[in-house]
Amino acid sequence: MIYSFDSLRITDDTRLIDKANLFLQTHQNKKYCKNIQNISSITPKELIERFALDNIKIVGITGTNGKTTTAAAIYSILNDLGHKAALQGTRGFFIADEAIEPKSLTTPSLLTTLHHLYLAKQQGATYFVMEVSSHAIAQHRIESLPFALKVLTNISQDHLDYHKTMQNYAATKSAFFQDNGAKLINKEEKLIQFNPKGARTYAIEELATYQILAYSLEEGISAVLRFGSEMVDFHSPLMGLFNLYNLTAAIGAVHMLTNEDLAKICKACENFGGVRGRMQIVSYDPLVIVDFAHTPDGMQKVFESFPSKKIVALFGAGGDRDSKKRPLMGNVASRFCTRVYLTNDNPRSEEPNAIIDQIRSGIKTDVAVVVEPERKKALQRAIEELKEDEILLVLGKGDEEYMQIKDQKIPFSDVAEIEKILKNKKS
Repeated sequence: MIYSFDSLRITDDTRLIDKANLFLQTHQNKKYCKNIQNISSITPKELIERFALDNIKIVGITGTNGKTTTAAAIYSILNDLGHKAALQGTRGFFIADEAIEPKSLTTPSLLTTLHHLYLAKQQGATYFVMEVSSHAIAQHRIESLPFALKVLTNISQDHLDYHKTMQNYAATKSAFFQDNGAKLINKEEKLIQFNPKGARTYAIEELATYQILAYSLEEGISAVLRFGSEMVDFHSPLMGLFNLYNLTAAIGAVHMLTNEDLAKICKACENFGGVRGRMQIVSYDPLVIVDFAHTPDGMQKVFESFPSKKIVALFGAGGDRDSKKRPLMGNVASRFCTRVYLTNDNPRSEEPNAIIDQIRSGIKTDVAVVVEPERKKALQRAIEELKEDEILLVLGKGDEEYMQIKDQKIPFSDVAEIEKILKNKKS
């Protein structure tokens, strides 16, 4: 890829040197740089200094679950408070309220991030909020970025196809928090190790810098937040205990960044309507909700959001990814649900039925299980069989707009498909 910075064309790909003016030398491409000729090189630190990209306050959010919602909430609150903020993550790249680029990697290449910073600065943004994946930390895709604040949501099992063990995964996340800079840590996350210098914490069940003293999850979220001797309340249309954690992290982060009145920040939080594909209510009658949860812990947090409901879940597991979590996903669903529909979720190169069998091996209760690999048919059947006192949770894909089978990406949206089924059912 080649990006324009003022009149300069910069690349990090040795194959494109002839079309560029400068080559960005990174940790990832250094092994290809031995024989580079006929082009000047620049380091990430030098590029940041050259274009004064350190004038923007960069906020990095990492964690297994909640990165997207927490990042979007911080971005939303900052903009509502009158600060011009940019957002980079799973949903794409945004500046203020404008979508600049579509969805891509959670954390793109370092050159892409630097170009996004450059564009944000060009448009007068003073904050740059970004999701930071464990892969990006391990692969040094965030090297030299001058983070103004780092935020941890949580750590639970995921990506063990890459990290191999939970110890490696937790160590990778922990590596992000070893500097002396400002950081906001989930106090209840026991797997994280961090440098206490510059750190504040947030929690619901434990004493923390930003602590929830009381809350209600009826018809959204209502909570009382304590910071020092100050107590403020806030409300949100979002659902679920996990979203209370996400919002508390967002409020604390904005407070650390701006030092503005906490009550004012909490008031701005009320305007945040959530993220498409994250606890998205597609229908109230029947009650059908789509969420991105694709880990055992993420699924359990969603299920725990509906303690008084009979839960029906529809989900699968991605192929060519951490297979150890599949039985655990089946197990957690069997403990919370009255009925489970097992289906495809981006099987990639794996056989769908083999993935489903692995999920099913973790089901140890007598919960009713329906197997239908074709996701469209599974959705159709789940909606047709849904009873009045049940809620259907469609998990795993969130706002994804494709199904990846082998090397093909086939257009598919849970939300669009559910809306079509419900429309046909009413007609």
